[in-house]
Order: sequence, then C-alpha cells, then structure tokens
Amino acid sequence: MNGTTLSREEVVRLTERVEGAQLRAYEIPKLTEEYPGMTVADGYAVQKELRQRSIARGNRLIGWKVGLTSKAKMVQMGIHEPSIGFLMNDMACPENSAIDISKLVHPRVECEVAFVTKKALQGPNCTKEQVLDATDFVLPAIEVIDSRFKAFKFDLPSVIADNGSSARVVSGGRARYPQDVDLRTLGAVMEKNGEIVSLGASAAVLGHPAEAIACLVNILYTQGETLPAGSFVMSGGITEAIHVKAGDSIIARFQDLGSVSVRFV
Repeated sequence: MNGTTLSREEVVRLTERVEGAQLRAYEIPKLTEEYPGMTVADGYAVQKELRQRSIARGNRLIGWKVGLTSKAKMVQMGIHEPSIGFLMNDMACPENSAIDISKLVHPRVECEVAFVTKKALQGPNCTKEQVLDATDFVLPAIEVIDSRFKAFKFDLPSVIADNGSSARVVSGGRARYPQDVDLRTLGAVMEKNGEIVSLGASAAVLGHPAEAIACLVNILYTQGETLPAGSFVMSGGITEAIHVKAGDSIIARFQDLGSVSVRFV
C-alpha cells in the first residue's frame, strides 16, 4: 500500500505492542509518540498484520466495521474519510450476554446498524445503491469499543493500527430487509441502567448508513481486498460512545429494528 513510512520490522514491532495491549488489557502510549511521521497507510499495515496474527491464533474473519463516520468527528480529526477495522468471530457476543470488564481497557458502547451481505462488493467506486442491492438484511447492534491508548487519546494512524478500537460486537433485535425500512431516518435510543443516556438518528452516519459501507468497500479496494458475500458489517455509531463499567446494563432500542442488550460484569 502506498504512503507507508515504516519498515517491515517496525510494523511487526508495533503490531506486537498493540496485540499485547489488546490481549492483556493494558494501556500503551499512542504509536505516533515514537513514530511522529506515521501515516494512515502505516496504520493499516499494522492492522493487517494484527488480523493475520489473529487468524494464525485460530480466529475467523466475520466482517468489518466503519469508524469516524460522523461529519463533525471527521472535521475535528482533520480527515476526509472514515476509518475501518476488522471483526473476528471471537469479538461476537450473543444478545444479552455478560461481558467481562477486566478484559477491556477503556470500554464504551455505541448503537449501530449492522449489514449482512448476500453478494460480494468491490471498489474503487462502490455506491450506496450497490450496497443496498448486495445487502441480505440489516439488524440492530451494539459495538463495544476499547481504545488501548493512554487516557483514551489517539490520532488517526494510531487508532487504525489499534483496529479502530474494536473490542466486542453484540447483535439482536429483528432482522429486516433493507427495502422494508427507511435506513436514513431510523431513530436509536441508548439506555444505561434504565435511563436514557443518548439518542440519535441513522442519518448521523454519513447521511445514510449504506454510504459508510460503500466507503468501507472503497477503502478495502486500496488495500487489494473486497467485501465477500456473507460479511457482517457495522456501519458506525449513531449515538456518541457511552462509558461503561462493571454492573452496567445497556439496551439499545431502534425504530423498526427492535432492541439489543448487553451487561458488563
């Protein structure tokens, strides 16, 4: 991938640093403190190495996630496109499962619409319409994000190298065909311990969540990859990320898609 500045040895070293923080749940300084010239392409080089190591440990790639999908967040970080991260089978948790907080560093939760594809998608010019045509169904989901960087402070190359802060994914509710719901105007409410803590509408995700999936497919193209049929894809946070701790109970309620819940212990 063009735009890389790190040597192969440096990529491996940073991958080992991030992997250790993810597997053993401890904080590390953001990677650009040691490598201030680190680029987005470098971040993806570390992320790819991380994915290959996860597969080597026996995990299976189930799909992808899109992050930084709100226009305000992009302006704030000075970027022009979202970031992406991979999802492995060991990140998927059943509806209403109990997640062990001791295995996470800075856990937060977001409401998202998840897409499951029935056709493969390929860049470089994937569109929202192609995404909708390739979607088998959509369902409500909660993403548990967990930046491994000190004080939850990071920049774009570092967060990409940390796999977009991916940690756990919980899906549930009612699967719906994309043509049967207005994906642009879906309302979502997040409740923490019975109180509403956040609400939003799906238009917060690049105007339409399918636009986020198209963007992901086009970023994958730059890495020589496609999105296979049968992929599970998280389209990005509708609500802000809410901090959670042991004892918290979270329910995300979606208009037309039902609800999904998770507990932290």
